[in-house]
Amino acid sequence: MKTFIELVGSLSDFLWGIPMIIVMLLGGSFLIYKTRAWVFKNFGYIFKNTFGRLFEKSEATEADEKSISPVQAVSTALAGTIGAGNIVGVATAIKLGGPGAIFWLWVAALVNMTTKFAEITLAVATREKDENGEFSGGPMYYLENGLNMRWLAILFSVFGAIAILGTGSLVQSNAMANSIHTLTGLDLRIIGIAIMILMIVIIIGGIKRIGAFAEKIVPLMSVLYLGATVVILVIYRKELLPTLGYIVKDAFQPTAAVGGFAGATVLITIRHGLARGIFSNEAGLGSAPMAHAAAHTDHPVRQGMWGAVEVFVSSVLICTMTALVVICSGLWTDANIDANKLTAAAFEKALPVGGEMLVSIGLMFFAFTTLVSWYYYGDKCISYITKSKAVRSIYRLVYIIFSVVGSLGGLKFVWSISDVANALMVIPNFIGLILLSKQLVWLVRDFNKHYKGKGKLGNYDWTFDNHWGAVFNRRKVKETQVYESYDYDDN
Repeated sequence: MKTFIELVGSLSDFLWGIPMIIVMLLGGSFLIYKTRAWVFKNFGYIFKNTFGRLFEKSEATEADEKSISPVQAVSTALAGTIGAGNIVGVATAIKLGGPGAIFWLWVAALVNMTTKFAEITLAVATREKDENGEFSGGPMYYLENGLNMRWLAILFSVFGAIAILGTGSLVQSNAMANSIHTLTGLDLRIIGIAIMILMIVIIIGGIKRIGAFAEKIVPLMSVLYLGATVVILVIYRKELLPTLGYIVKDAFQPTAAVGGFAGATVLITIRHGLARGIFSNEAGLGSAPMAHAAAHTDHPVRQGMWGAVEVFVSSVLICTMTALVVICSGLWTDANIDANKLTAAAFEKALPVGGEMLVSIGLMFFAFTTLVSWYYYGDKCISYITKSKAVRSIYRLVYIIFSVVGSLGGLKFVWSISDVANALMVIPNFIGLILLSKQLVWLVRDFNKHYKGKGKLGNYDWTFDNHWGAVFNRRKVKETQVYESYDYDDN
């Protein structure tokens, strides 16, 4: 048994090493090329029409009763994205790869902005309505509806359901329980029961309640955490510019003692930076598109724009601010400070009164919102595999039980299995993204020609059957040829 556990651990390390980084970076770069860098050319427009309209009242539509708003969709996706990795993971990358790892995190984030844009756009374009009148979408739907590869869609769903039990339930409940225990000293068993009760109250309401919860908590916790980092960086203002220069220099001439020679050090710096950039925003995993597919929107590209901004907020803003606090503190070179405690120590050094508490509270909220949103992803994976309500109920029960077990630190072997399953989600997802890149281009062209800068003109009840089914499977040749004839209009 021990040998098998070690084998699973080795497989996880391998999959989440150089091979997965290469797949994601090359795949993301290919999508940038196919879309002619549409996300970068139009980032001003994207930001203005997403976060720039956060406080505008959404139009009422018939779809509202069974769907969620674009803001709720991005909040739910950010709830699953912004987790312990943005606080602890960034510190780990710096500890192991040096400050230069943050430069490569930025590189990964820039590539992943287009990857997530593509995932969400295709998820909305191929989504369906379930028996309850709710939208269902994600990689499994664009694999089946776009490529007629149901077997691969089922494979993705199986990997997703397994991975979510570990990374969504066990890991996040453990991070949350430890944060509460540090703050209050409460028994972990009591904390586990409290987590279970809170989860039941929220997830029993489905995506509407999850979205409403995320819409309130995610912006608040993000603003509070970023506000704290701004205060600390004001304290460290004299070190800020030198630190930014150091990050760039260290990316190519690492000083961290992590390799036996310069070549090994550079490789490790790149690996940890790129890996953290990928992990911090989930682009390529195919999880977040499931939440975005539930949003009411008049065009897939309009919802896809939220994905690009989502990566920007998660990786460029939150991860960078965390990294600057850690590096400016100078504690990353202290061999006596464990990577898991490095961020808290950096906050405590700058803010002796309440610094560590801020990190603990941030971890607690980040972990719980991830715990809730990832249940939704798991439920969507199970729902795709089987329509049985009994099976879905069993999965919900297992997920809730795992959250209690995770709060006690148990089943760590399952964590390794879920890491492997998480990596295996990437493969079918990228197969779908690459093979459907032509359809992605059609969608971008259609948005440029008929929607961009012209307000919301379409039907919010966008599904695969009543909009783009003909374009994806070429049932109507004439309509397909019309979209193939579009010229780019990136202005």
